Amino acid sequence: MVLTRDFLRNADCKTAFGSIDESILLTAEQRSASLDCALAKRPDKSPVWIFGYGSLMWNPIFDSEESCPATLNGYHRAFCLRLTAGRGSHAQPGRMLALTEGGKTTGLAFRLPEDKLREDLELLWKREMLTGSYCPTWCELELADGRTVTALVFIMNPQHPSFESDTRYEVIAPLIAKASGPLGTNAQYLFALEKELKTYGMNDDCMSELVNQVRMLLGISTNPTTDIQLI
Repeated sequence: MVLTRDFLRNADCKTAFGSIDESILLTAEQRSASLDCALAKRPDKSPVWIFGYGSLMWNPIFDSEESCPATLNGYHRAFCLRLTAGRGSHAQPGRMLALTEGGKTTGLAFRLPEDKLREDLELLWKREMLTGSYCPTWCELELADGRTVTALVFIMNPQHPSFESDTRYEVIAPLIAKASGPLGTNAQYLFALEKELKTYGMNDDCMSELVNQVRMLLGISTNPTTDIQLI
């Protein structure tokens, strides 16, 4: 399944991504309230930028007016979100990427067009805030061209029931190697992220050993020559 704007527009959140525990699934009204809360904190007269550090880097869905490599200080990538839908299941949970405190993260910053802002953000909230596992937060980004902008960043909510504090690669590599769901495999996501970071010359300490371990578990060469399909 390819994640597209049309898919998100038409998706039934209770079934489209797999079986999600309704006790943590946000209603459309709750997602809308969360978006309203985030926009209420928008810096005055500032364009809305979105920071992509995972699949938003290669499949943002929205058409941005501008994109630029960027650095976020104070947070780092971690596969700390237990994944039971999308690319995992209750029977075989995987791990999804989030940001936790400490260090820094390189990714892509996207400036959204003002005339489609609400539509784009509603689709983004449907994609990222199905269960409220992230805290949408306004953070300063350092763009590669020297500018500093304020962007919305989806940071892990450590109080969420799907938060997992143990992110050692020995623990999470077997989970990522085995998990799959309606959006594909968990390993496919990991390899796509690795490829995207290499494309932009970005290095992330959390990635190399984890990628190597997952490839070893799957019996894949550590220097693959085939392309990874990005979805």
